[in-house]
Amino acid sequence: MSDLPPHDSSASDESQDRDPTGLFDEIVANETDRDPDLAVIEAGSRTLRTQGGGGPQADVPGRPADPEVDKALREVEAELATRWGETKLEPSVSRIAALMDVLGEPQRAYPSIHITGTNGKTSTARMVEALLGAFELRTGRYTSPHVQSITERISLDGAPMPAERFVETYNDIKPYVELVDGRQEYRLSFFEVLTAMAYAAFADAPVDVAVVEVGMGGSWDATNVIDADVAVVTPIDLDHTDRLGGTHAEIAAEKAGIVKQDATVILAQQPVDAAQVLLKKAVEVDATVAREGLEFGVVARQIAVGGQLLTLRGLGGEYEEVFLPLHGAYQAHNAAVALAAVEAFFGVGSAHAQRLDIDTVRKAFASVTSPGRLEIVRRSPTVVLDAAHNPAGARATAEAVSEVFDFSRLIGVVGASGDKNVRGVLEAFEPIFAEVVVTQNSSHRAMDADELAGIAVEVFGEDRVQVEPRLDDALEAAITLAEEEGEYAGGGVLVTGSVITVGEARLLLGRG
Repeated sequence: MSDLPPHDSSASDESQDRDPTGLFDEIVANETDRDPDLAVIEAGSRTLRTQGGGGPQADVPGRPADPEVDKALREVEAELATRWGETKLEPSVSRIAALMDVLGEPQRAYPSIHITGTNGKTSTARMVEALLGAFELRTGRYTSPHVQSITERISLDGAPMPAERFVETYNDIKPYVELVDGRQEYRLSFFEVLTAMAYAAFADAPVDVAVVEVGMGGSWDATNVIDADVAVVTPIDLDHTDRLGGTHAEIAAEKAGIVKQDATVILAQQPVDAAQVLLKKAVEVDATVAREGLEFGVVARQIAVGGQLLTLRGLGGEYEEVFLPLHGAYQAHNAAVALAAVEAFFGVGSAHAQRLDIDTVRKAFASVTSPGRLEIVRRSPTVVLDAAHNPAGARATAEAVSEVFDFSRLIGVVGASGDKNVRGVLEAFEPIFAEVVVTQNSSHRAMDADELAGIAVEVFGEDRVQVEPRLDDALEAAITLAEEEGEYAGGGVLVTGSVITVGEARLLLGRG
């Protein structure tokens, strides 16, 4: 890793094998000035007892191996870090629209599928991408936030954009970004610049179709300068209430902004008041609506080795024996939504009623990965990572863990952001955690470990809460607790609470 000091060949074996906690501290100190949404700390130098064989690694790139490329990427990250982060917003698309104008409207060079909702957006986007790719379409995918590397956010042909190309794309649009900056009251934000990079890269590729995940909301989200043929709304729940509204209906009104004239809208199962708002918007713009549970849905599902076996009803008929290598009922529902979205894109249900080729659909779903979503990264004891960060996501994760794993003792490692409903997250996990180790990640948004512990004690009781402010120490403590019943007793660890926590844990566990 480029941040590590050069190797001293004269050092003794003892000094070479020393616990690199000091290096961890140094790396964290070097990285904490960066926007937390740009990259997680590179603290993977510590081996820990927690490393070990998990399942196949998902497509999450590490730092570039070439020192020059790594340096160039760091320079881009540093420049982006000077802009507003994703938690600072001015609800308007005026700046991104101005940038698209000077770039020649690259977002209009290809059709798109636009995805909003509260939970499940990224997993659904990955499934949509896999399906389109299996049907030999060249895809571009834009999702957020990233788990480990900023380059994950922009994918071409199903793979994260190479670092070299990421840097080139940034440098290509940089003069235009600076031009727009000079004409606006506020400079373009971090997310707006990344969105422009994605749209420009997709046009340059060129892609046959773009799969775009909303950053937040919909109406004024930077991604909403596209007019998508298919709009997808995953389940809506209460999150970002300070910006989107305090009720399902208010949040739905913001998210309905991605529904454009004559589009097809794919609606996952929604709270009644949210569904009413979304359906009203569809009527206003003459959009066609397909609803989970009515026009499409999950017919059957059963647990299988490494995932689940599904029967899905799409807009064109049933798709039997579809293997999905992801766990949880919510992922089955995401699969149904993704399938309906791709069917709608191909005109199934409107232009024709014939289902998609079943073998191609099976092949696509079998290839899906979703890093940081019930991802197993170690065995004996099993360590699972899940980026649940709001109560609805936590409830879905807890249900999936109970269904898939037979843990005799499950230890939670929780590090959350201070602007989230942390109590709701902890309450969702309380029934399945024997004990919880509270910690904090390196982000300036992270809730202080002691503050988090105070809430955890109220939920779990003092005897079930341990505090370890450093994430590496928290992982060590959780592994020790999980192993108390012996090697073959079936203990496990679930790391959760934040995408940033999961990303940092992933590095510490040797995944990156």
